[in-house]
Amino acid sequence: MTRPRLTLIVCALALVVYPFIMTSTFGQRVGVLVLLAALSGTAWNIVGGYAEQVSIGHAVFYGIGAYVPLLFYTQTKGNPVLMIPFAMALAALVALCIGIPTFRLRGHYFSMATLALGELFLLGVTITPALGGASGLSGPVEQNPWELSMRSPLPYYYVLLVALALMIGLVAWLERNRVGYYLRAIQSSERAARSLGVPVYRYKLIALMISAACTALAGSFYALFVGFVNPDSVFGLLVSVQMVIVATLGGAGTLYGPLLGAVILVPTQEWANATFGGGGTGLSYVVYGAVIMVLTRFEPGGLLGLWNRLRFRAAASA
Repeated sequence: MTRPRLTLIVCALALVVYPFIMTSTFGQRVGVLVLLAALSGTAWNIVGGYAEQVSIGHAVFYGIGAYVPLLFYTQTKGNPVLMIPFAMALAALVALCIGIPTFRLRGHYFSMATLALGELFLLGVTITPALGGASGLSGPVEQNPWELSMRSPLPYYYVLLVALALMIGLVAWLERNRVGYYLRAIQSSERAARSLGVPVYRYKLIALMISAACTALAGSFYALFVGFVNPDSVFGLLVSVQMVIVATLGGAGTLYGPLLGAVILVPTQEWANATFGGGGTGLSYVVYGAVIMVLTRFEPGGLLGLWNRLRFRAAASA
């Protein structure tokens, strides 16, 4: 068995047994938050990492995924889980509507456009009474596993672990197919890819729609786990920023980079919040910003890029 495969198996086993090691509610809750961040970071990575189209408005899709199930529940008292596929389809449709005009923009204008659209969605949801306005929406109050309404974070942990495994499997499949090859060509040089006959515009749209649907899935799980959402908690700018940071720190454009970034960043954030109270929320993002500045300056490939570079250097000197 090769060393990378052995490392992968050990990491997967560590994720499976984590709740049995961290038996406290706080420890298991942190595990759930790590998986949620890894899910959203992996989803952002499809378009932001592989295609290098840096979106700072992915909170739009996260918020759609969070609001649709809870809106359905508040209006009909139906099972919110049933609305998750609809939320993913709606997010993909919104992504198509956003991508058609914004992908005609070049350079950093796409990032600026997504940033502006994110703020517009935040404002629109906040002033819409039918969506709960600034107060937000609440989920099921009774304990029902079929509605993913449970008191213990342990069941959520394993549901999210399965979802993350499936999403990583999807990205791995994309990597080895035409979509992945074309996205990497676009990442290397959009102009060169276009000159070689790659339908750049079409594949950027495809990447954005897949990324949006996966981000909505993460948003739905977040809403059902927390049981309450408001505009700032799911449409806020920091939601988008966290996706970017998680993927960039671990290694944008790599399969396991977002998971590595989430494993490092989320416990740091929770530790800062627990240690410094409300002030810890701001402090954690100061730390995040410093880490990203250092990485973009000295190791743009993230921690996985640094690891691979050190491994190849050690192998070359052996």
